[in-house]
Amino acid sequence: MASREFLKILSSARLGDVLAQQKLAEAYLTGAFKTPIQPSNALIWLEKSYLSAKSQAPNTQSTSQPENHSILSLMANIPLAETFYSPAFQFGWESFWRLTEAQDESNNALAAKWQLANLLINPSNQELQIQLMDWVKKQSSSLSEKFSGQDFNALQKRARQYLKELADGNSTFATQAKELLIKLQPKNEALSSLWNVWLEDRNEDALTQAAELGLTVAKLTLGLRLAQLDGAAETKSNASLKKAAHWIELAAKDGDRDAWYALGEIYRRPQFSGYSATESDRCFDRAADLGHPQAQLRKGANLWRKRERNEEKVRGLQASYWIWQAQQQGVAKAKELLGKILVSCPNPKRNDWYELAQYADQAINHHAEHKLDEDWLLLCHRLIIANQFNFSKAELLLSEVGQLQHEHCVVVDIRWELPKILPRLIQIETIQQRRALLAAGKAFVGVEPEIEGNLRQRRYRFDQVTNWLISAFSKNTKNQSDPELA
Repeated sequence: MASREFLKILSSARLGDVLAQQKLAEAYLTGAFKTPIQPSNALIWLEKSYLSAKSQAPNTQSTSQPENHSILSLMANIPLAETFYSPAFQFGWESFWRLTEAQDESNNALAAKWQLANLLINPSNQELQIQLMDWVKKQSSSLSEKFSGQDFNALQKRARQYLKELADGNSTFATQAKELLIKLQPKNEALSSLWNVWLEDRNEDALTQAAELGLTVAKLTLGLRLAQLDGAAETKSNASLKKAAHWIELAAKDGDRDAWYALGEIYRRPQFSGYSATESDRCFDRAADLGHPQAQLRKGANLWRKRERNEEKVRGLQASYWIWQAQQQGVAKAKELLGKILVSCPNPKRNDWYELAQYADQAINHHAEHKLDEDWLLLCHRLIIANQFNFSKAELLLSEVGQLQHEHCVVVDIRWELPKILPRLIQIETIQQRRALLAAGKAFVGVEPEIEGNLRQRRYRFDQVTNWLISAFSKNTKNQSDPELA
């Protein structure tokens, strides 16, 4: 269970607090506050921290801000190879290359050079490097100009140069760099040769030798063939499954997500003497944590089937997170299942409160001119949020704005005032929705509950504000939509 201090930091981070976002990233890196170590989540929060700091000081150089120095220090500690499947990987990729260009050869720059060398030329990341090569080609249009159009072989050449520099130096990465250089000696060439023989000739002896010499992809491939999980004819031999589990487990220990998923399937086979549904679920969960899309869908579906019936909890929140992760990786079934858990309302023109939300937006943009009181300004933000996520009137008035946003959805829970109304989960699908949440979150920071008052006072204020918005802005809106009336 998350500690109270962690939840406090998480709440501040969701409201755009730069330092809180950095503390949250550090917790995911170090395991502070009993937080599970998740480099991908750490990278996501570092990106949010960077964007928040940048938006708060748009006219200053980002590298001169103290917050960004902290971001760079944390960034250097992230194992880049473990974040490839993170939505924030592009931010991490570009940030590490920028760090390597530091003129002072700081520890951050050295750490970045090691991480890039480890990702790009470490044989244990061979399969990942193939995917990274495709990613660089596909993302060339969205990468910043400095990092687009890069030849992957040239990037690997630069990484080798960094590796030699580290091995020749006296930094804390010298030992690791020397060990990696040893791996890149003729033994690795032999591994590559054996693997190529297997790929070209399907030579079983070459595959076995490559697996015995430690090639992760060969261990996995050999295990899959023994378990008949690679499309070969099905077997009922427990002996074959034991051998398969041995090799796949070795690949899994190397951090291969496909190996963890395959291991989960083996433990689910009735003919396997080590059959264990609990161990199978543990392997699938590990694969999901490493970014395996089918494992993420499976974990989410299991959580949805076993969701709590206790109305004190928001049912389906954890399940929807994992299913959403699978959907982001293109799993077709995830979209269908996610639609059963999350409400979708991406088009504000089709939602309730659209006209009032337009007026409220104008009022916020000119609030100094109209001298709006704080409680009126807060209600304008509520109208915009209600339109973006199609709230009912009760949800509009009572929702805890600072607690709405989660990683992938909005949680609308007003049971503190109306116990019979169950919470709703609404998917965040557009940039406009995220901007509305960010703006409202900042407006509500530090606001005392007494300012908005009880439900009766909120209803009264709602009538006042909406009547004023209509009288003050409806004519302007009509004139903008019909130039002849202007």
